[in-house]
This record gives sequence, structure tokens and C-alpha cells, in this order.
Amino acid sequence: MSGAQAALLPDGRLHLHHGPIDLVIMAEEQSEEARRIAYRAARDRFATVLNELVPELPLLRRTLGVRPKGKIAGRMHRACAAVAQGDFITPMAAVAGSVADEVLAAMLAATPLARAYVNNGGDIALHLAAGQTFRAAIAGLGGQISGQITLAAEDGIGGIATSGQGGRSLSRGIATSVTVLAAGAAQADAAATLVANAVDLPDHPAISRQPAQELHPDSDLGARLVVTHVGALSQSDIASALSRGVLRAQSLVDAGHVAAAALLLQGQGATTHHRSWASALSERSLQHA
Repeated sequence: MSGAQAALLPDGRLHLHHGPIDLVIMAEEQSEEARRIAYRAARDRFATVLNELVPELPLLRRTLGVRPKGKIAGRMHRACAAVAQGDFITPMAAVAGSVADEVLAAMLAATPLARAYVNNGGDIALHLAAGQTFRAAIAGLGGQISGQITLAAEDGIGGIATSGQGGRSLSRGIATSVTVLAAGAAQADAAATLVANAVDLPDHPAISRQPAQELHPDSDLGARLVVTHVGALSQSDIASALSRGVLRAQSLVDAGHVAAAALLLQGQGATTHHRSWASALSERSLQHA
């Protein structure tokens, strides 16, 4: 495997690539020197990520138990432990968000920034200084735009994550996509996985499943069934599946682990959010297009 690679994109963002990880990074500040410092810090931290994670992968692919030693692995474990609520989950459910959080933290430790994000395949760690806003498109995993929201610094959102069918990871549920907003990307990543798993219709004849290890021998899901195909569903079936996901998302909202979630299944959507977001959502639109 070649080492970490970095390239400055034409629009001023930074692209970092190493093995299976691709990051797109944006930093905004009045001083161009501050941006260079932030990008240098991102490159330096990113260069260590895989070497730090790989030795702990056997532990990270197990159910929550022994705490890992590495900094990123620790983020993964803490995020998943916070949202598990008794459901099966391994720290791998938060790997993309944890890497994004860690790289963003390195940038902010190096220099103050007005606005910055680290996008790890759609799981985003976000920083907004006072007075700053960020407009985010909620994209289905097939690339279509399913909704949008404008976040403000006072919202306290530091993570946006999406899970579901068609993503990079296997899913135990049938959601087309689930997007979660939370205080950090690791927690949003883990929560999105659990909510996407909950959007389901057990034993439905239009849904095909297969043991995860038959698709990916090293999957952290082992022999657990994952969804391989979802046929056309009736409106009542879609509503039933979404209601299961909303119930799981609401439990995370009520516990204070996430701020809001948007669920999509075969063109139909549902949202849930903390009551403090009620006015913000009516004004800023966490909704399906």
C-alpha cells in the first residue's frame, strides 16, 4: 500500500487519500497562512491514521467490550457505546466519523478557523465559529439530493453522517438513506448506522438477505444477515418500516445523543428532532426535496 497522498483541488479544498480512506477538507480564515497551517496539520495527522488503526482492527471488529488504546479507536468505542442502547454494534460503525473528527481536531489545534469541515465519504466533521453558517445537502446514497439544511454555529452541530443501502458498508436495514445531525461526526456515524438498521420489515418477501461474512469475510457483522436487495414496497410497508426507524431515532434524540435525523425509503421520508430544533427546522428546512 502506498503512503498517504495529498492534492489541492481547484476550488481550494484539500484532498487526502490513503488506502480505503478519502478525505475532502475545507478551511476558511481571513489569512491564507492560517489555511496553509490547517492543511499542513490535516496532512500530518492523516499520515498516521492507518498505521494507528490497523493493529487494533481485530478488537474494533468485535462487540463493545475491551477499550482500545489508540486515539481514533477510542473515539470509535466511545461513540458506539453512547448510542448502543442495547443494540448490537461494533466500534467500526463509527470509523469514518471518528477519522473525520480527529483530522478536524488537529486542524483546530494548529490554528483558529472561522469555518471548516472534513468530509470522509459523506460523513462530515464540522466546525463553525460564532456567526458562521453551513449549508448542507442531504444526499441519498445513490447521489440524489433528498433534502437540505442550513446550520448555524449556535446549533452546536459538529457532525453529519449518512448510512443505508448503497453506502460503503453493509446494512442490516432497508433504508435508502438515514442522515443524522449530532455534536460530533463519530456519534452521528454510529447513530446513523443504528437508525438505518432499524428501518426494516422482518421476513418481508421483497427483501433479500445474506450473512455478512459471505459478502465480506472480515466483516464485523460476522454471520448476521445484511440486506442485499429491496424490491418494490407498498406505501403501507414503507410507512411501517420508516416508523420503526423514527422510533429508534427518537430514542437517541430523547437521550440527547443526536439533534435530528432524516430517513428516506423508496422516495418517502420522515424526520425527527429535538424539541429545541422545532423553530429552526421550520425556518431552515431539514426536509426532503
